[in-house]
Amino acid sequence: MARIRNVAILGYGGYVPRLRIKATEIARIWGREEDALPVREKSVNELDEDAITMAVEAAKYAMRRAGIDPAEIGAVNVGSESHPYAVKPSGTVVAEALGIPPNFLAADLEFACKAGTESLQMISGLVSAGIIRAGLAIGADTAQGRPGDALEFTAAAGAAALVVGRPGNGEVASIEYARSYVTDTPDFWRRAHERYPSHTFRFTGEPAYFHHTLSAVKGLLEEAGLKVSDVDYFVFHQPNYKFPFAAAKVLQIPKEKVEQGVVTHLIGNTYAASSLMGLVRVLDAARPGQLIVLTSFGSGAGSDSFLIETKEGLPEKRAKAPLLDALIGRAKYVDYATYLRHRDKIRGA
Repeated sequence: MARIRNVAILGYGGYVPRLRIKATEIARIWGREEDALPVREKSVNELDEDAITMAVEAAKYAMRRAGIDPAEIGAVNVGSESHPYAVKPSGTVVAEALGIPPNFLAADLEFACKAGTESLQMISGLVSAGIIRAGLAIGADTAQGRPGDALEFTAAAGAAALVVGRPGNGEVASIEYARSYVTDTPDFWRRAHERYPSHTFRFTGEPAYFHHTLSAVKGLLEEAGLKVSDVDYFVFHQPNYKFPFAAAKVLQIPKEKVEQGVVTHLIGNTYAASSLMGLVRVLDAARPGQLIVLTSFGSGAGSDSFLIETKEGLPEKRAKAPLLDALIGRAKYVDYATYLRHRDKIRGA
């Protein structure tokens, strides 16, 4: 994978549920030290929200910004670790809700937290090959986490969506290069019929997150013939607040080039939506003509890295839907018992 030709981001959108739980509330229940918490708070889905409903909300904003007729959407890809059905696609429900006619390609994708960028890769390929005019790439999750487990402090809910198509109509950005790096690294998994995932702590950083993330970014920059100084923004997957900055330090990326794309301290790790959510926040602030490196990480394990260049149509398109920070700001806080109920962790007989 290398140069991508004639592929643009026509519209983008993010969605965050309004409910939040503070990390200190979870720590109070489990007796954790507050100074060691990996995030400040995280988003919690409402009782009537799941990966599908959140995907629909994010996609509505993306299509509004793109100004595209639903009939022009030729593919809908939904990446998630928490598809509501074990057997029944999410993409068909999303498309029906958006009014997309039935002559489209649909795919539900799973590659842990990189399922969202996996969607972006596939839609980009379909557009570049001329098979479709435009498609929706979506990452959405109501992430899992066993009560008391370290993941419970970070696993959150949210969605991000991109309308990807041919350039030439005031696009938001162009996708210039893509690079992936994957291995069989068992840092995180969930077998069939198990409610909660398992993880190997000693694999979480190295050889999982850092090895794959750094390898993908280095490969992308080398392929594109760029240096760190040539890029304006770097967006990483955010399992916690520290990891993106730790990766940036190894790559000698200035902290200010990473900060705009970090949202995990405010809403937690939204898994398949995480890196795409960071891209949404960067697009909310970037100027035309700037370069963005977007890099995901999915346990199991792998990373996708993209070089994206913002275009003149970004400011006008940006104004057509709510900014991500506005959605993050409409927080309503719940206690731990309410959180358990909303995450279906308390079940009746």
